[in-house]
Amino acid sequence: MISVAISLSVVLLLAIILVVLLRGGSIKAGPAIVAVLFGFFLASTGMAPSINRFMNSIADTINQIRF
Repeated sequence: MISVAISLSVVLLLAIILVVLLRGGSIKAGPAIVAVLFGFFLASTGMAPSINRFMNSIADTINQIRF
């Protein structure tokens, strides 16, 4: 359940960053579409579980930081 929440949060964060980059002119629509399609197709490859484990380990590391 926590993994789903983390994944949804990461997707939302990346979507916001993409919109900001598009509106700010830092990235054009064409390269943004290519980046989105790359991520979509990357998710269906054998690398997806490794990427998920890496992102989960980063989230766990951040979660363990105490201020």
